Amino acid sequence: MEIAYRRKKKPSLVRELQQLVVITLACAAYSAAITAFILPYDIVTGGMVGFSNLLFYACGIPVALSYAISNAILYMLALWLLGWKFIAKTIYASVVLSLFLWIGQKLMTDPSTGELLKVLGDEKFMSMILGCTIMGFCIATLFSCSGSSGGTDILAAIGSKYFAIPVAVTLIVADLLVISSGLFISTFGPLIERVRFVAFGACAMGLECAVIAYALNIRRRSVQFLIFSEKYGEIALEISLATGHTMTLLDAHGWYSGGDVKVICVLARMNESAAIFRIIREIDPKAFVSQSRVIGVFGEGFERIRTPFAKQEKEKEK
Repeated sequence: MEIAYRRKKKPSLVRELQQLVVITLACAAYSAAITAFILPYDIVTGGMVGFSNLLFYACGIPVALSYAISNAILYMLALWLLGWKFIAKTIYASVVLSLFLWIGQKLMTDPSTGELLKVLGDEKFMSMILGCTIMGFCIATLFSCSGSSGGTDILAAIGSKYFAIPVAVTLIVADLLVISSGLFISTFGPLIERVRFVAFGACAMGLECAVIAYALNIRRRSVQFLIFSEKYGEIALEISLATGHTMTLLDAHGWYSGGDVKVICVLARMNESAAIFRIIREIDPKAFVSQSRVIGVFGEGFERIRTPFAKQEKEKEK
């Protein structure tokens, strides 16, 4: 038996505007992390931003300019494979990020010397930790809003959609290629200094990718509730209205009581747990509840089932 009430969803326009606000804030934080904690300490983190950093270190080309030009090359590919919605948000994020990078680089440059200001003094390692942590969370936020910052993020989105390759894996491969290019930039000094530069960049890349994976997985954490209560109908209705999830009623038989009982089985996001517990407590404080974590939930209302070449297989079935 299915309880299939659903809460009223927000209008599409409202959701899109909310996502644009989140994307703007993420781009602002991302650019602040780069200009305050990454560029002044000659740290390269990979991706198109890292590639732009290398051009800045080697040739003095402004990061905002090289970043905008390099991104334009990948837009047509994204338009073809990922659709208008993704590319529109990606273009918006890239333009906003380029603008914030230009502003940030201007603000962080000492007018008298022309050098970038070091916010944390000589604490290069601490600067790397702060910068990469902020950047990782910002990239994950952009992906959660069905967008990206452009560059290698586009390749990561394509790999995730068509080949079920984790986002972090694609970013790691692209980052390694960019970071290893630092070995060939003579402005970093002798070979031993360039090796240190690449090693430091690899550490920064690992930290950023780890933060991205962690931030993306936080959103996917789900739980399963088994709720035993005589007021199962009221509880199921209120949970459905509050969370938008459907649920299943299981027929069970109590061993001690010897009577037939109904058990509500509902899968929900981890961050919805407090609301569900509140509903149960308000309706039936004596209810018996079991909560357990699940490794993954796929289907309507949760994650889509992704397999390599899923789109091609679907087209063949048609």
